[in-house]
Amino acid sequence: MAVNVEAAAGPVAAPRTATRRDPGRGDAERSQFLLYVVLFVLSGLFMVPFLWLVLTSLKPPAEVFDKNWLPEPFYPQNYADVFNNRPVGRWIFNSFVVAILAVVSVIFSSSLVAYGFARLRFRGNKQLFALVMSTYLLPSIITLVPTFLIWKELGAINTFFPLWAGNLFGSAFYIFMLRQFLFTIPQDLVDAARVDGAGYFRIYWSIMLPLIKPAIAAVAVFEFGAKWNDFFTPLIYINSTDLYTMALGLSTFKEELDQQWALWMAGSVVMTIPMIVLFFLAQRYFVEGVATTGLKG
Repeated sequence: MAVNVEAAAGPVAAPRTATRRDPGRGDAERSQFLLYVVLFVLSGLFMVPFLWLVLTSLKPPAEVFDKNWLPEPFYPQNYADVFNNRPVGRWIFNSFVVAILAVVSVIFSSSLVAYGFARLRFRGNKQLFALVMSTYLLPSIITLVPTFLIWKELGAINTFFPLWAGNLFGSAFYIFMLRQFLFTIPQDLVDAARVDGAGYFRIYWSIMLPLIKPAIAAVAVFEFGAKWNDFFTPLIYINSTDLYTMALGLSTFKEELDQQWALWMAGSVVMTIPMIVLFFLAQRYFVEGVATTGLKG
């Protein structure tokens, strides 16, 4: 009787085919790894000055410029002395007031003007936009004296108004930035809203602003940082110590605390902390803005 050898031996396993790794993929992974290494090293280099600032602020006043990086011993009393010697709490509050008012005003004014340039068709649109953009190229030092005289005639010297109220007229850079985002929104949305009876301002408020939230968040962070770190404008318009912002008040440490560098370093750290917190809270909006190019939904 004939025996079926194949049946007795069971099913024959199919030969395995060796999987070949794509050499291009391996090169891409190595390049990405090297890129991460380079970015990590550069990030570390950029962090060195700030790390030195933090460590120096924790040193005893007599050991600020010694050769040791680490404070021996740690001296956190510097931070308590900063608030005890100068009205730092008041200055931080003033900086927040100015920065928040500036952010709100510049977002409203710049987005409204950008909406007009992006969605309204009228004669001279491009020429007027070019004129607005030309103001961005004008150095601020040229308009310093006329602007000061205007605020002086309005009786606004030694008040917060010159520090933020100019934003009610918009910013050329933010107008350009928001205009480019508005161009990415489909015109069909605007046409549908017009068919439903929505006016220009209703379209701007209910449709355009929600769709450009990533761009608005970026503008808010840029403007908050600009006003928070602004030293020159408060120096020109503010005379009373109680109205100082933190940037201006920090300059008095060198003059009035008899070269107490440890307190100056601690005050610098206190001033930097809000911007660091804001960056970590808002960085995802930057990513979203780049990924969606201003178009959401």
